[in-house]
Amino acid sequence: MRKPDPFLTALIGAVLLATVLPCKGNATRVLEYVTDACIMVMFFMQGIKLERRAIVHNMRNWKLQGLVLACTFLLFPLLGITLHTLAPGLLDSTTWLGVLFLCCLPSTVQSSIALTSLANGNVAASICAATLSNIVGIFVTPALVSGVLHTQGVWSAQAITDIAVQLLLPFVAGQLLQPVLHKWAHRNKKILSITDRSSILLVVYTAFSHAVVEGIWSKLDFKSIAALIATDAGLLLLVLLITLFLGKACRFPTPDEVSLILCGSKKSLASGVPMANVLFPASVAGFIILPLILYHQIQLFVCTLIARHYHAKHISDA
Repeated sequence: MRKPDPFLTALIGAVLLATVLPCKGNATRVLEYVTDACIMVMFFMQGIKLERRAIVHNMRNWKLQGLVLACTFLLFPLLGITLHTLAPGLLDSTTWLGVLFLCCLPSTVQSSIALTSLANGNVAASICAATLSNIVGIFVTPALVSGVLHTQGVWSAQAITDIAVQLLLPFVAGQLLQPVLHKWAHRNKKILSITDRSSILLVVYTAFSHAVVEGIWSKLDFKSIAALIATDAGLLLLVLLITLFLGKACRFPTPDEVSLILCGSKKSLASGVPMANVLFPASVAGFIILPLILYHQIQLFVCTLIARHYHAKHISDA
């Protein structure tokens, strides 16, 4: 039996720590500044590590890249709205907002690339798709949130500026300095991976501390959490089936099919949490990210199984 993923375990630990020892008062403000800085450093490192040649080359595969973007920013919101319309009483209103917010987010970068590699998929195409998704998401996600959640004031110049400063600007800076720092980043990729994950854990702890202070556990019982897990899992299953069908219908080679499935079904915790902090009041952000935290764990578990299936199939066909 495989050991539990250390990051998933740490993520649960961050939520439990926030539950037992939530950050309060002046310490919260200090921690918010620290988490903002950590997120900027994380996206700066992403800019250093992602090779421009691979991204530019795979932009030519417009059908695959277009389908990943369509699944991320069209299919997910449509499914979220449909589920909400069909079963509005399944979750409380705030939790539904979190699910709909999840549907508006870009794809992941690191896990999409890692799982595509495990599945012997088109890694370069996944790098391009995941990166493009996150860049597009900086501008598209606030607009989707405003339309899908009917949240006034989300699509604003200030919101776009705040997200761009925190996510896009560091990424662009990393890309500009890539010729100088790429080899250094490659040599220290294990340390940088720990730094990236630590940043996410810190952001989750800070946001969830707000939710605990606002009484999240008094508002969500076991039945509500079970319903949320079922909703997240159902959403993921629907997208996986649709992306598989699209890959077959377009007659993609297996490596491209893998990229479509593994990139088109993911949602980014690294981008989602800071965006929630920018787009929603601190008292609500912790509630909003709970569906994303649960979805993140479900997607990694299920997509790892899928990646192993493709890997085994590749070995048997070789």
